[in-house]
Amino acid sequence: MKEIKAYIKKHKLSDVTLALHHVGELTGMSIVDVRGFGRSRAKKAFKGIDCDPVDYERYTKIEIVCHDNLVGEIVAIIKKEAHTGLKGDGKIYISNIENAIRIESGEEGDKAV
Repeated sequence: MKEIKAYIKKHKLSDVTLALHHVGELTGMSIVDVRGFGRSRAKKAFKGIDCDPVDYERYTKIEIVCHDNLVGEIVAIIKKEAHTGLKGDGKIYISNIENAIRIESGEEGDKAV
């Protein structure tokens, strides 16, 4: 099992979501509104350029736990649909998941996803 975390521009969420609905084995995803900054802002702070600490960029974080065989397809969809060609389009991270437990039934592992 893998966890995919994607930070995308808020206005691209509908495009990404609609495209992900075509992944037949996708069992779900979670969405979180987040704020943060990337490399360009960190470089400014390092150089001593005054940056307002409350002036963060707004992003949407997508969290998906899926079977290993779906990772390539899901990542390709997110890359395509979240891309604007502008600076700050976002990032995608992929992590291993050790276990999953469905609280309702007690199922564990791949069956719980």
